[in-house]
Amino acid sequence: MSQSIFTLGEDGRLTPTSHARGPWDPNALHGGAPAALITSVFERIQPGEQLPFARLSFSFLRPVPLAPLALDTQVIRPGRRVQELQAELRAEGELVCRASALRIQAVPEPLPQSALDLLEQNTTPALAGPEQGHAIHFALDDTSRDSFAASAMEMRFLRGQPLAGASVDQQAPAVQALSGSAAVWMRMRHPLLPGEPLTPLARLAGVADFGNGVSAVLPFQEYVFINADLLITLERQPRGEWIALDALTLLHPGGVGWSRSVMHDQYGRVGLATQALVVGRR
Repeated sequence: MSQSIFTLGEDGRLTPTSHARGPWDPNALHGGAPAALITSVFERIQPGEQLPFARLSFSFLRPVPLAPLALDTQVIRPGRRVQELQAELRAEGELVCRASALRIQAVPEPLPQSALDLLEQNTTPALAGPEQGHAIHFALDDTSRDSFAASAMEMRFLRGQPLAGASVDQQAPAVQALSGSAAVWMRMRHPLLPGEPLTPLARLAGVADFGNGVSAVLPFQEYVFINADLLITLERQPRGEWIALDALTLLHPGGVGWSRSVMHDQYGRVGLATQALVVGRR
């Protein structure tokens, strides 16, 4: 069994492994897998590596299939202080995901004390660390099958963890609490490609797409609540292996459903992730 999320073929195409699988279709990917992959490619685009990322945006135009994929990237706004990057992911020539990233000049240091005081007043309290969470073998559909949730991600819930004692038993089936709110630490178990270390930003992009799943407010067996997009806004660059989501799902009858997550690393708040949800009965 492959111990990476994707493999790279001699033709340059990227083939997902079973660790990339999502919950909605056994032949389609979890959105976090291509989000992490595209982010890792964005990070390597030169010139401009010194500019911190301010925004990452992903539009899932079609289900991303468990099949060979072609990824094309380009710089659409070059500059020394502001850059915009774009990526297109295709399967058999069909565009399945479009992504963009904004890199901008870092805020200078030091800053006046008044600016630092305002930042401290508006800082989200730090979450308890992953060592204080409950280890969960989590998946919306089937915890026994390889997937991006069940086999590629290690999870430790601080709040909103599944019921039925699964929080302390890695092999127990995970039953959703359906609280609409959850705080959970996550760490990717496998590299995106064989032999390539995971970067903190790629880890964050992979985790960010879990907001609608961990904070689900509707039963998976009766409803779909698939995110059509993923928008990540960053206050600083993440550090370390663990990323936490403090996630909330709100559904507005006759309107739009949203999942919103405050993202943390072990040093504090990092940014925000939002997902617009396509909600319907099965």
